[in-house]
Amino acid sequence: MKYSDDLFDVDGNLAFASVFGVFCGIASALASVYSFEAAYIFLAILIGNFIALKVDGIHHIISLIVFIVILLVGGIPELSLVILLICVLAALSDEVGHELISKVTQNKFINLFFEYRFVMKIVIFLLAVCGVLNIWIFVCFILFELSYLTAGILFESLN
Repeated sequence: MKYSDDLFDVDGNLAFASVFGVFCGIASALASVYSFEAAYIFLAILIGNFIALKVDGIHHIISLIVFIVILLVGGIPELSLVILLICVLAALSDEVGHELISKVTQNKFINLFFEYRFVMKIVIFLLAVCGVLNIWIFVCFILFELSYLTAGILFESLN
């Protein structure tokens, strides 16, 4: 989704942003249908971004529709509302912190913490340590986050 966002926000390229958004919607929905643990993560990110008003382009809407259709067809795993709420609050904290923290503090640690969205990483890690989620889902989430960062670096290097 990072590459899709940059294509839309920086280049104004709606077509390619939408194509990458569709791929993101398909991948995250299939992971969510396959794994209730992935569903917690991807639904939390979706809801957190929606509440933070980060769903702000047609490419996001297209991705959202693809995601929802696949979940409705494939089946939404049974989830604990408490765990989902914890994950949503973590994702929302990351999004709000990412946008606002640097405007209110010059503390480098706090700024880096929210720049790289560590709230969700810590929450997923703690849920894994407590046995709510499998530790491998945490590993996969870190790999997902690394791919997000790599997409940003790749986009900047190509522009």
